[in-house]
Amino acid sequence: MKLSRILLLVVLLIAAVAIAACGGAAPTAAPPAEQAAPQQQEAAAPAKKEYKDLTLCYPQLGAESDWRTANSASFKETAEQLGVNLIFSDAQQKQENQISAMRACIQQEVDVIALPPVVEDGWDAVLTEAQDAGIPVIVVDRSVSADPSLYAAHIGSDMVVEGQRSADEMNRLLPDGGKVIELSGTTGSGAANGRAEGFRMNLNDNIEIIDSQTGNFTTAEGKPVMEAFLKKYGDEIDGAFIHNDNMAIGAVEAIKAAGLEPGDIKIVSVDGTRGGFQLMIDGWVQADVECNPLLGPQVMEMALLLANGGTVEPKEQLTNETIYYPEEAEALLPERQY
Repeated sequence: MKLSRILLLVVLLIAAVAIAACGGAAPTAAPPAEQAAPQQQEAAAPAKKEYKDLTLCYPQLGAESDWRTANSASFKETAEQLGVNLIFSDAQQKQENQISAMRACIQQEVDVIALPPVVEDGWDAVLTEAQDAGIPVIVVDRSVSADPSLYAAHIGSDMVVEGQRSADEMNRLLPDGGKVIELSGTTGSGAANGRAEGFRMNLNDNIEIIDSQTGNFTTAEGKPVMEAFLKKYGDEIDGAFIHNDNMAIGAVEAIKAAGLEPGDIKIVSVDGTRGGFQLMIDGWVQADVECNPLLGPQVMEMALLLANGGTVEPKEQLTNETIYYPEEAEALLPERQY
């Protein structure tokens, strides 16, 4: 009996030990080693350009007029004020020179090209080259006939509207009709084409355009063209639509030399330069349709936007302009910047 109890106690002890061993907490598994995921650092965004970082190419078409001189000055002065690196050239009224200058700027990998085209056609190839190089182009002042997808923006005047406004003024000056001559700008230029188109759109049926010749936007060429008109038509000429103030200055010299008085030929000019204002004060020009050349600040702002990957909306940016008259010319002349 006593032996049986001892055996039972032994069995119970062994069982207790076994249960303790089986029921103990399982060893905690070591936490899996952290697998170091490759650190994929995002590429740092390129630093945003400031004006001091901007290189702008401006192959100016020439220096044919006071308007063009003011336009060039606007770009140079604005670039200096903002710290923009301006690559400026004078194409001397030759498209091939402008294209060469653009290609040089493409080779230099400039940020933006601003193009004031001497004529409308013939730009597709070089615009494509700029686009392929990732250089946006802003068309300035005059227009181009190229596909709009090849340039980033156009800023300037609506030349057709300028022609329409000029026709409205001629209609006012010649209410009973008459005969007018047209002294047009550079053949093939957006300014000449647009102004001629707009003028014909709005001109009254009782006013006849008896002749149109180019004076190439210059005083030097405007004078002999007007001399030829006067020699050919004499006192048949009632009015003259002149595409810019510099040609108007030359035309007035010819009119004076022919012995005519202010107002004998009603003149509508375009630009609104100081020279045009003086012609109005002296009685030779009866209306001057404004075309603003001071585009430097707006173009620089656009260029910085484009250089930082932005887009210009709307693509066509038109300047706000007005018409000036002799009655206000003397008071406004001291304020004119060009």
